[in-house]
Amino acid sequence: MKLTEKEFREFLKQVRELAEGPFEEMQKEVEVTNKFPQEFIDMAIANNLYRYALPEEYGGWGFNEKQILQVQEEFSRGPGGMRMHLHYAADLNWRILDDFGCDELKAEFMPQFADKSVFTVFALTEQTGGTGADLHTTAVKDENGNWVLNGEKWLISHTDVAQYAYVIAVTDPEKSGDERLSAFWVPMDAEGFELVPMPHMMGCRGAGHAGFKMTNVTLPPKCLLGAEGEGMKVAMHSLAISRVHIADSNLGMCQRMLEISIARARDRVTFGKPIMQRQAIKMKLANMATMIHALRCMVIDFAEEYEKDPMGEYIAEKAAMCKLFSIDCTRLVSDEMLEIFGGDGYFEDSPYGPTERLYRDCRAMWLEEGAPTVQRITIARELDKHNGVLEYPESDWIAGTNL
Repeated sequence: MKLTEKEFREFLKQVRELAEGPFEEMQKEVEVTNKFPQEFIDMAIANNLYRYALPEEYGGWGFNEKQILQVQEEFSRGPGGMRMHLHYAADLNWRILDDFGCDELKAEFMPQFADKSVFTVFALTEQTGGTGADLHTTAVKDENGNWVLNGEKWLISHTDVAQYAYVIAVTDPEKSGDERLSAFWVPMDAEGFELVPMPHMMGCRGAGHAGFKMTNVTLPPKCLLGAEGEGMKVAMHSLAISRVHIADSNLGMCQRMLEISIARARDRVTFGKPIMQRQAIKMKLANMATMIHALRCMVIDFAEEYEKDPMGEYIAEKAAMCKLFSIDCTRLVSDEMLEIFGGDGYFEDSPYGPTERLYRDCRAMWLEEGAPTVQRITIARELDKHNGVLEYPESDWIAGTNL
């Protein structure tokens, strides 16, 4: 389904109205219960929020990456937990299976993502081994050629609404690098699969989190994603794209924080004039707007690079840069918003918008898809490989040693 430019803009408006209207109303209950009401899921289905990002062959709308990111910027203006859920639904949820699943798995499951008949979790992190090649979860072939998984995962999002897990596990412990790892499609109702409860989060409430244990979970050969030994390739390529979606979520939140800060600065009067007229406040708003503009330009550049080649040379580097810079942007914008609002911004209810909740929700972004230190490690590795040069596929701009 191809939308006209007018229809696409109308869809963006529809998504913003959902995020700032019905979703905000539902969030009052979610802040207490820490659970999404079925009404949220139903409304997301009815408004095609599980469908728009899917390729047309699977019942989706076939949006390109730039369009997907524009939609995400709009729903990211709303509650953080719902943002987390919808961000994942538009990206890792289906993309890993589409990119790395065998034809049999794709034929069975890919058409079921459009109406949320199927939802997944991405399981890399472990309490005992972090998120790199030092994982301890194992997958061993039995005498029938099946894979038998044992181990644990931690800090796994969306466990309360998912049926399947993408699991990264050690398949060749004799090797020392990334080739130790492979990726699997794991039914969460399999015998030996057990969820482990986790405490509630500071923000982004409603997006269920848990750990899980696997005890002799047996999978047929078709559940291997990619080739044996490609587990880190599956994880890192998928995370690279998702890191830009995190940056885009930060963009949506920052844009809303800027707008409500401007509204507050126009209305708040001290010593006979609106604080918007005071130079100190003007400096804050100018810094906020400049950071947001720079972040949006980075996201647009990534989207254009991705459309040219999803496996492109600079995808991982630019994705990590987007995520890293978005944290600095979010830190500055959220801090300035709180200072512009003063004490009123620290309370749960505000006529301008959910200042207190936005401040809490955005802190999750430091950690989703890798903390800033992880992004810097990725960037430094790619810098070394590329000798500090970046390319810009939709531009004639010449950079660095490319001269």
